[in-house]
Amino acid sequence: MTDMRPVGYVIGLLVAILGATMTLPMLADLIEGRGEWHVFFESGVITILAGVVLSISCSNGVGEGLTIRQTFLLTTGVWVALPFFGAIPFLFGETELRFVDAYFEAMSGLTTTGSTVISSLDDLPQGLLLWRGILQWLGGIGIIVVAMVFLPELRVGGMQIFRSEGFETMGKILPRAQEIAGQISLIYVFLTVVCALVYAGLGMGFFDSVVHAMTTIATGGFSNYDSSFAQFSGPTEYAASVFMILAALPFVRYVQFANGNTNSLWQDSQIRTFLVTILVLVLIMAVFLISVFPRGWEQAFRESLFNITSIISGTGYASVDYMGWGNFPVMLFFLIGLIGGCAGSTACSIKIFRYQLLFASIKTQIRRIRSPHGVFAPRYGGRTIGPDVLTSVMSFFMFFVLSLGVLAWALALTGLDFITSVSGAATALANVGPGLGDQIGPAGNFAGLNDTAKWLLSIGMLVGRLELLAVYALFTVQFWRD
Repeated sequence: MTDMRPVGYVIGLLVAILGATMTLPMLADLIEGRGEWHVFFESGVITILAGVVLSISCSNGVGEGLTIRQTFLLTTGVWVALPFFGAIPFLFGETELRFVDAYFEAMSGLTTTGSTVISSLDDLPQGLLLWRGILQWLGGIGIIVVAMVFLPELRVGGMQIFRSEGFETMGKILPRAQEIAGQISLIYVFLTVVCALVYAGLGMGFFDSVVHAMTTIATGGFSNYDSSFAQFSGPTEYAASVFMILAALPFVRYVQFANGNTNSLWQDSQIRTFLVTILVLVLIMAVFLISVFPRGWEQAFRESLFNITSIISGTGYASVDYMGWGNFPVMLFFLIGLIGGCAGSTACSIKIFRYQLLFASIKTQIRRIRSPHGVFAPRYGGRTIGPDVLTSVMSFFMFFVLSLGVLAWALALTGLDFITSVSGAATALANVGPGLGDQIGPAGNFAGLNDTAKWLLSIGMLVGRLELLAVYALFTVQFWRD
């Protein structure tokens, strides 16, 4: 029998911390003077009390560490429990959402997906807008820590390749995972502050710059406006593109850079591949826009850079309704949403490194076919890739495609059309945000979907954010077998 007390203790602490952060939107509502501050006061009290009670009741079972089974349960349990409490302000506040909608919004926030069921964002109290930003900001730093501390140990989706990269090679500088998490948090805060200052310097109001900095660095995409980033234009789009790219790079490289390894960023093949991919895609899209629409080079390049960076990083901002660009751009946006950023960043989806490992394996197989007596082994970052890593990566690809098909099929059974079902499934599993079509595309939202579809998409966001296998393992007989 698995001892659940250590898991409950940590979840309780995190719930209490989430409740404490509700103080910030409460203050924002007090300053705005619309009388909505009580929403976050009441929600905060409920959340803090629930977290404290859970932690105290489980404190007698806390040991020095967690077993692998407890770590799997904790990783999934946190992302199930926190949206439940994060949804409370949406239930009590001016939005007065039903529970299914409130949970969807909170899950979308904490998984940094960016899909929303809320309309008329422009008229919401500042407290609720700030809360949406806080949810994504907390989810962003949370997934970085999970990706660098938990997933490599759980050997999920090939993430074990980063065990030595994240810890052994940094052992002399940062011997403990807690120190890595601490330094990553400092860098995360630093990037958020710099982003907010840049936004403010380019003309955003103070409140908008803070919230959008949070959702940019979290690559979450929640905006304070129904029109998303179309509210801003010009240099602000360039600044947002830069910070979305920075947030989609491995944060452990920033830690190494800050500790004296100045070549850590430039020597990472994952980073080089990611940047080259963005550049090629932007040039292709810019040339297409200039050829088909009456746009100048600057506008075509800016719109291409911003929207491609937004989708490939999983941020989900939109500065234009690219559904009107034609079939080629729409299909391209769908495909790049399945690429993702770098491992160990706030970005989501499949991730660049998995494609690199896949192509390295294919290249090796071709060489073996051409030279049957030769000895070849796939390599990544100058190191030989072990069969366990390749097996994990191939399993991830298989489960991703299978999950995409099953989720799209389930959504279609609820009555959704083909485009909405497939793109909705993809955007949930890849945690991108907007889907395709008039209903859930960049100019729409998810409010009009039926309740069953919203629950299915909430599950999809959870599964996708935790790299699929971390959740699926809980439903196997072997996992629970002593």
